[in-house]
Amino acid sequence: MNILPYPHPALRWKSKQIQEINDDLRRVVAEMFTLMYAAKGIGLAANQVGLPYRLFVLNLSGDAEDKEEELVFINPEILKRKGSTEGEEGCLSFPGMYGQVKRAAKIEVEAFDLNGQCFGYSLDDLAARAVQHETDHLDGVLFIDRMTETAARDLQPVVADFETQFRRWQSDGRYPSDEVLKRELLAMESRPPLVAKS
Repeated sequence: MNILPYPHPALRWKSKQIQEINDDLRRVVAEMFTLMYAAKGIGLAANQVGLPYRLFVLNLSGDAEDKEEELVFINPEILKRKGSTEGEEGCLSFPGMYGQVKRAAKIEVEAFDLNGQCFGYSLDDLAARAVQHETDHLDGVLFIDRMTETAARDLQPVVADFETQFRRWQSDGRYPSDEVLKRELLAMESRPPLVAKS
């Protein structure tokens, strides 16, 4: 399992609801946390590692030792959004790139944890921003889609560089064609989650 770079097709995939919480899912979650910490992130969505399922992990401290801060959101749903705020965001699928993004200032979110228990939070500040960012991922929406007009314009050459690099990797055989990758995602959708490819 690896964190996929933009513009891998999984990043534009609308993820499927998870129907069962099992040992496969728990192993995937553990590996996602490991990858997230290695990349010095605070959140990671399943489709960023090539799994088209509605799941993301979060630890706002970014500290692998701080297990109390680890949260798993299965089939999350943002119920309410209030206000508006602008702040800088990055994304592990766009390493080293940051831009100003407008988000709701406060949100209410519901999701399931690894025990199958439904939970809800009222969030603001960084927590609200992170949950909105990761939930967007599950709908195939990226932070570049939400950037302010100025940030999007300024960063367009950087985004183009990511696209060029990914196409080069496809030409070199590091990644299959978009068509093959999309077929793989469809195949994963049709079988019980989760089977992670190494």
